[in-house]
Amino acid sequence: MLKLYALSPAPLELQLADLSSLDVVSRQLPQGLYSTFRTYAGKTKVLGLELHLARLYAPLAALSVSPAVSPLQLRAALRETLADLGAGEARVRITLATTEQAGAVFLALEPLHAPQEALYQRGVRVGLSLVERKTPRLKTTSFIGSSSGARALLQESGLYEALMVRNGRILEGLTSNFYAVRGATLITARAGILLGVTRRYVLRLARAQGLEIDFRPLRLEELTTIDEAFITSSGRGVLPVTEIEARPVGNGQVGQVARSLRAAYEAKVFRRADCI
Repeated sequence: MLKLYALSPAPLELQLADLSSLDVVSRQLPQGLYSTFRTYAGKTKVLGLELHLARLYAPLAALSVSPAVSPLQLRAALRETLADLGAGEARVRITLATTEQAGAVFLALEPLHAPQEALYQRGVRVGLSLVERKTPRLKTTSFIGSSSGARALLQESGLYEALMVRNGRILEGLTSNFYAVRGATLITARAGILLGVTRRYVLRLARAQGLEIDFRPLRLEELTTIDEAFITSSGRGVLPVTEIEARPVGNGQVGQVARSLRAAYEAKVFRRADCI
C-alpha cells in the first residue's frame, strides 16, 4: 500500500484521490524536483542517499526556493515513515515543490517490487521514443506528466522501457540511463541526459573492470554493431537489454559485461549503502 506524507517539518499523512502508483501521486502534487530510490538492509540503508538529496537541494538557491525541512530533518522523517510501512524493502520518492507551495517536501513510499530474476537472465525488450526532457539536468515532476503517453504505449506494446532519441541518437530511457557495449568499450551519453545516481557507481565499476568509456549518444545506425546493451536505475540496478525496437542486440542473449557489472554493483550496494 502506498503512503504519502507532507513534511512541514513534522510528517503529516495526506489523503489524495488516487494512490495507485508513485507516478499517479506525482501528477497530483505541486510540480517540483524529485528523486526516487529503493532501500536496503530492512529499510535502513540507501545507496547514494547523499547524492539523491543533493540533487533535490542543490538547485533550490537558483530557483529562489526555501525548503520546509533541512536534509537532516528529511532523513529523520524518512526513518520514521519507513518504520510504519511494514515488512520488506521500500521504493521511495521525495518531491520538493518549486511552484505552488514552493519549498514543501512530500514523501511517497510503497513496498518494493524489484524486477524478477528472470528479466536479468533473459534481458528486456525496449522501444524508442521521441519524448525529450526540457531540463535534462533537473529531475522534474513535469516530465512525469509529459512522458505519461509514452509510458502508456509501453504497457500496450509489452515493452519494458522506451529509449529517448534526439537527432537519430539514443540519450537515455524514460526512467533509466542507457549503455551500449562494443568490444571493451562502453558507450553512453553524457550531455543532454539526467545523470543518474546509479549511473555514477556503474561507470566507476566499468573503469575498474578495464572498460573504456566513450561518452556520446549511440547513433541509431550503430545498433547493428553493438555486442550488448543495458539500462540502470536505483530500483533495477544493472538490467540487460536484449532487444531494441524489435531488433536483437548482438546475439540476442545477455552478455558478459552486463552480468559482470551487475554482480559488482550488487556487491557494492551491500558495502557502500548509506544509513538513513
